[in-house]
Amino acid sequence: MNGRPRTFGVTTVAVVAIALAAYGTSAVLKVSELRRELEAMQRDLLTLHARADELTRTVDRLRNDPAYIEKLAREDLGYVREGETILKFPTKSNAGR
Repeated sequence: MNGRPRTFGVTTVAVVAIALAAYGTSAVLKVSELRRELEAMQRDLLTLHARADELTRTVDRLRNDPAYIEKLAREDLGYVREGETILKFPTKSNAGR
């Protein structure tokens, strides 16, 4: 009977050790995954900050720079001043038609 309690104790310790090792491994994997996610989010945050700064500058120019507004109107809307002549050249995609 002396061998059974000792075997039970060794088995119990082995099972607990295996369980702790498995839990520790999954915890390490989870921490590694969370670190990768954090790094990706930090890169995204930098990109969003840069975009927000760019938009802030654009808004400032739209509010305070008449030359910028004229440039946009000419480029995006095709506006011209009275007396100007616009020359349009075919693009490569339209040249063969």
